Amino acid sequence: MSEKTLVLNPTHVNQKIRRIAFEIYENNFLEKSIVLAGIDGQGYAFAGLLEKELKAISTLNIILAKVSLNKLLSTQSEVKFDIPHKNLKKKCVILVDDVLNSARTLAYAMKPFLENEVKRVEVAVLVNRSHTVFPITPTYTGYELATTLTDHVEVKLGKGKDAGVYLR
Repeated sequence: MSEKTLVLNPTHVNQKIRRIAFEIYENNFLEKSIVLAGIDGQGYAFAGLLEKELKAISTLNIILAKVSLNKLLSTQSEVKFDIPHKNLKKKCVILVDDVLNSARTLAYAMKPFLENEVKRVEVAVLVNRSHTVFPITPTYTGYELATTLTDHVEVKLGKGKDAGVYLR
């Protein structure tokens, strides 16, 4: 097993999340409510942390949604989200994931939002590796990380001594 290098410690991760929350608020302060749609796993955990920060700094009504899809078979899997379709109507949807690598997961995860009458779709990622295959650029980025294609970025959110962003 390869060594892992700490890229962002928990304090740095929390600073990035807080800064992204301020950016989201600055770009959406005229909205009554927004949808934070986190991709199941660390993307959803990241969306939950953004929700907490946004509630601390704004009066926005935040709708937290979980987006579920099979990341390995994304072309063949159904994309599901756990809120009623009516909650998306004329809302700004911010699709949230922990790491942007090829953008394949984000591209497929957008499908249900493209099929509904949303106001706009934005993308928030904690780490952008900039190896995109699909034409998706994040609106909000916590950290730009230059990596090789063989490197692996691991995000561990939450409490504990292992929390942080690691590079293998």
